[in-house]
Amino acid sequence: MRPPNQNHWKSHLFRYEVLLLLVLVVEWLVFWHFGTTVNRRGVTVGFGTVDRQFDILRHSCEIGLLALALTPVILTAGIDLAVGSLLGLCAVIFGQLWHDAGLPVWAAAAGALAAGGLGGALNAGLIARLQLPPLIVTLGTYSLFRGLAEALTRGAVTYTDFPAGFLFLGQERWLGLPVQAWVFAGVAAGIWILVHRTMTGRALRVIGFSPEGARYAGLPVTRQVALAYVLAGFIAGLAALIYTARLGQARADAGTGYELFAITAVVLGGTSIFGGRGSVTGTLLGVAVIAVLKNGLATLPAVIRLNAAEELSGLLTGGLLLGVLALGAAPKFLSAWRSRGQSRRQPALPPP
Repeated sequence: MRPPNQNHWKSHLFRYEVLLLLVLVVEWLVFWHFGTTVNRRGVTVGFGTVDRQFDILRHSCEIGLLALALTPVILTAGIDLAVGSLLGLCAVIFGQLWHDAGLPVWAAAAGALAAGGLGGALNAGLIARLQLPPLIVTLGTYSLFRGLAEALTRGAVTYTDFPAGFLFLGQERWLGLPVQAWVFAGVAAGIWILVHRTMTGRALRVIGFSPEGARYAGLPVTRQVALAYVLAGFIAGLAALIYTARLGQARADAGTGYELFAITAVVLGGTSIFGGRGSVTGTLLGVAVIAVLKNGLATLPAVIRLNAAEELSGLLTGGLLLGVLALGAAPKFLSAWRSRGQSRRQPALPPP
């Protein structure tokens, strides 16, 4: 008879998150062995240096925040294609409130966060209240938010010269780590508690499995779905502030394409695009895999010579996502194939 903890040990060993962690470790070791980069002083250094890891943290924070925001949304079998555009709109609103309206930085930041919440509330009203398809709604608000950002800046204005106290949020360190890493850790902890330790998180999963079943069970489906989209908008506003502080400028094209990387990180982390299944831990690992891939490719000498880091990053990220989706569909395909084979092997019944 097997020890009682043996199956438990195997179940943890072959969990999806553990396998994804192994992929991350292998990926990091490959870039550590082959990757080099040139620092600000013109000195060639390896991928595994502490400064390089801090750069990865800085450059992946905004996409990581959007991925965390999208995790509750996708758990409900929804989608939000507008978070990247909303990031750009919130960045422009922050720049206008501080530069043009003359508000203090903290008041302008509060205005940007409020704008993010209102953008999320617009999605929530159309999706949760009017029962419109999330894909169509957020595709529309994707264009709406980006268009508003372009209109507010006339497609040419870039806001700069922010005070040093605000730039500290995106360019300096606190207790040895980049400041935005602490913000990201706080948001990650909050989303993890929401998804895994509250009734709201359980409700989001039930809604993702069966919205009608959740309604029959007495769950406030409309309110829970609305909460997920409003939270996503609010976090998009926070990501806009960190983006602006890191680059020192606010412009209308901020966050372009970020929504695709964020969705990829969530799905890569094991959250089902059909809802009902996923974890914040998986999302964090998905963000890490994409961040290391994007930054590591830029340190490979062959890729540097070809100047193809962005193109290769998109190609490999897309291939990785398709592979994960195919891997998730493999059990159903194998089950259907086996049942078809068994039905063919069954002898035909004799005629009556």
